[in-house]
Amino acid sequence: MVQTSLLDDQIKSLELPIERDQFLRTIIRELAGTLQDVVGIEEAAGFLNVVGYRTGQHVNQIYHHGLQLSNLSREQVTAVLVDWKRRIQGDFYVIEESDEKIVLGNRKCPFAEQVEGREAMCVMTSNIFGAIAADNLGYARVELKDTIARGAKECTVIIHLQPSDASEEFAGQEYFKV
Repeated sequence: MVQTSLLDDQIKSLELPIERDQFLRTIIRELAGTLQDVVGIEEAAGFLNVVGYRTGQHVNQIYHHGLQLSNLSREQVTAVLVDWKRRIQGDFYVIEESDEKIVLGNRKCPFAEQVEGREAMCVMTSNIFGAIAADNLGYARVELKDTIARGAKECTVIIHLQPSDASEEFAGQEYFKV
């Protein structure tokens, strides 16, 4: 019994880079990477679309409840998107905001270094932003212009708030109010 206690104490005293947040980011990274490797990036993004959209609906409800509002204005949507990312340790900021679009920059991914080379993980942001914007404003098309996952220093996310007929302008995923 004494040796087990000494071993337990020795193991407990180790300073290891193991903690819940890092562990969960690693699981998501490996899940996204496995999906990308097995079914391809488009199919992996499809699976993560569903998860991200459902998560976006959940996050939207949390803010509706917290603000005691049934619908958010464009300004409130922008503030919610930035605040949500801040709460999960991202560093998003507003570059531009108008009736046509919301442009956000990001200096720090909540997935940290785990996002590098895992573009499918960015679909989570796209879907959460799209779900929140569309539910409150009627329509959103989220364009991931630059991403840390693809090697950029910062992310640039454009949330278009008006549908466009120009096919050359179509980049990103569209979302509609249900």
